[in-house]
Amino acid sequence: MANCRTVNLSHLASQFPGCAKHESNYRRLQRFFQHVRLDSDTAALLIMQMLNLLNRPNVLALDRTNWKLGSRDINILVLAIVTRRFRVPLMWTLLDHAGNSGTPERSALMDRYLRLFGVSSIRILLADREFVGTQWMHFLNKNNIPFAIRIKEDMVIHLADGTRRQFRTLLRKPKRGNWEGWLNGMEASPEDRLRVAGKRIDGELLIVATNTEKAEKGLDLYRKRWGIECMFGDAKTRGFNIEDTHITDPQKLASLLVIVALAVTWAYRCATCVMGRGTIRKKQHGRREKSWFRTGLDVLRKWIIHQPDKAINAWAKTCPRRPVITSK
Repeated sequence: MANCRTVNLSHLASQFPGCAKHESNYRRLQRFFQHVRLDSDTAALLIMQMLNLLNRPNVLALDRTNWKLGSRDINILVLAIVTRRFRVPLMWTLLDHAGNSGTPERSALMDRYLRLFGVSSIRILLADREFVGTQWMHFLNKNNIPFAIRIKEDMVIHLADGTRRQFRTLLRKPKRGNWEGWLNGMEASPEDRLRVAGKRIDGELLIVATNTEKAEKGLDLYRKRWGIECMFGDAKTRGFNIEDTHITDPQKLASLLVIVALAVTWAYRCATCVMGRGTIRKKQHGRREKSWFRTGLDVLRKWIIHQPDKAINAWAKTCPRRPVITSK
């Protein structure tokens, strides 16, 4: 998959060594996805161990990716971990409908995460405007999950002084501002009280609600949410072209997503082996000439062909020697 940069089974079948016919290799791949089920919770724990991200608070990002395969909607709710170097899909839910996710689906995904890693592992949860909702924010507050969620400019806030104002109105003249209060539909309780920061960027309003102590901190951390957008690019056109799959069965697709997440992790391990504590050179415009993922993927593809021992060592270096056991 790394070598041909696609999840398309026909292309993968052509990469098999030996003299077997292409059709035979293709059927082997079909049988694998028919009979093998890979547990995503076990994979999440393995990913955290291999990237040395356990026992520390991490930035999480929640988002949704979707594409169409014929008349079928592939719609996936994804919880990713975002660091300075890594952006990896950690857990996901395959939605059985098109469009936005609901609070029950988001809550169930977060409950799975909390059972594995606990709330102390969350530095902050980041999400875009799609993930605004009073019940959803109440769930996060109830579980002590710190969050920074972008909200829409036409939303109304009930300020602590009892007045109701629209964010678009509050930011009509000032370039930025901070407020405390509750969104429409929220119970005016101390537990659900929000701190909101907003500013104008190139004529557009960026407004972020948080339950952390400082609204400006939430606004600053929200910038890291871009990491999950980059991650989707890594899984798609910049990496493994996951949209090339013809798999639509939810269980088979879930196993494929586990394989892609582990492949992304392997690429990051290769980048770490090559770069160590170094950094990727910047171009004149100030951006890196390559992402950490692309650096690792290029190295992984080269090693698989010319130096397979190095590719194996990159995986084995932090892979646990004992079976990974998830807590249920």
